[in-house]
Amino acid sequence: MASIVSFKAGRLQRRENTDWVDPSPVKGTLQLLVADDGLLHFQWLNRASDTVEDDLIIFPSEATFEKVAQSAGGRTFVLKFTSSNQRHFYWLQDASTERDSQIVNNVNQLLADPTYAPNWEDSSPEDNQPQASTSTGGTAQQPTAQQLAEIRNILSQMGSSPVAPQSSADLSLADVLTPANLAPLFASPELVRSIFPHLPPDIPEEPSVEVLQRVIDSQQFQSAVRSLDQALATGLLGGLVRGLGLPEEAGTGVAAFLSAIKAQAEREGASDTMETD
Repeated sequence: MASIVSFKAGRLQRRENTDWVDPSPVKGTLQLLVADDGLLHFQWLNRASDTVEDDLIIFPSEATFEKVAQSAGGRTFVLKFTSSNQRHFYWLQDASTERDSQIVNNVNQLLADPTYAPNWEDSSPEDNQPQASTSTGGTAQQPTAQQLAEIRNILSQMGSSPVAPQSSADLSLADVLTPANLAPLFASPELVRSIFPHLPPDIPEEPSVEVLQRVIDSQQFQSAVRSLDQALATGLLGGLVRGLGLPEEAGTGVAAFLSAIKAQAEREGASDTMETD
């Protein structure tokens, strides 16, 4: 996996019990790449150990890379997520500042559209770059591959369930994947067992309705659903949905995604019926 954009950058660590962040002297590299899973990865690599220590999966338009206005040196930036209060702070370590504005422009273009081809010619003036506060806020998580797999399994079980009519523009996964809608599905022991392999590794091994109820009530799950909602709205998830066994057009919007899930569930249901005949 070759990186699309990479540049020297260090991390900043939050000072305990404050909203202040302090730069770490550890030499690092920030790199953005599209991995085999078809998703954009935002990685921080420790140059001393040549080890990737941060690997964040980011959906199109889910995050921005903004200059911190209060930074004394003017080279501190924050990766901000639109679906949560999560913040990651970095400082540029290249001795020259000549490419700073180009780096920020290319990073933000890739965060908006992973198919973007970086442009290293003269970019827009520095004052066009987004500005951010140093406030670090909460620590909600962005969606993981396991959470997406979980959503796929749940949606496939809902394929034959009626959904209230809505226009495509108003349709939202957050309105479909609510605890009230999902809880009745857990009456099926087979469904409970099938979901568990796709849950995060820190979930207890023994499948139970109570554990699944805690998952769908959690802020992490709701954040994952909102992030997938926003990503589907961009129409740029063709590569991701192919990895879920869906046609590329399923990544063009929420309505198309739900329709593809429903069609897939109907095909699998028909196949199961034929096998038992």
